[in-house]
Amino acid sequence: MSKINWKSGNMLYPLPVVMVSCQRKDERPNIITVAWAGTICSDPVMVSISVRKERYSHGIIAETGEFVINLVTQDLVYATDYCGVKSGRDVDKFKMMNLTPVAINGVNAKAIGESPLSLACRVKEIKELGSHDMFIAEVVGVMVDDKYMRDDGKFELNSSKLVAYSHGEYFGLGKKLGKFGYSVKKQ
Repeated sequence: MSKINWKSGNMLYPLPVVMVSCQRKDERPNIITVAWAGTICSDPVMVSISVRKERYSHGIIAETGEFVINLVTQDLVYATDYCGVKSGRDVDKFKMMNLTPVAINGVNAKAIGESPLSLACRVKEIKELGSHDMFIAEVVGVMVDDKYMRDDGKFELNSSKLVAYSHGEYFGLGKKLGKFGYSVKKQ
């Protein structure tokens, strides 16, 4: 086996890619694409996103103390990329990408109607880390697309064609390889 020592850098891939929506009172809603997002606690339910300080959305989230994490499907990849390279200072991303701003319980920011799952988040702490600030937030509301609900009440998120981000590229999630605990399950 041959290995090469590589320069230091953030190479933890793949990552979920999400569209984070935010909004100041009496202003249009905005969207920022974030690949540095994750679950950090289950009780209370908490998540984090990391955003560069110079990004337009950073100021909105810091000021309002809230945001919405919207999961991305293969149908949303083009809009996801657009929302990551265009600034909300200059364009209305909801309008330009034909996305639907939808009210979600728990926050004033709008969710993205086309997303299969949206998490309403209230900021609990902002950690200054260097190039990015980490917004640590409690999930205060969840909205799911009913087309992924089964008759038995189970939410079929994995059938929504979710997307991951890896080293500058977007990938559709592939086939199921196992499920939690399968390695120790009695046959």
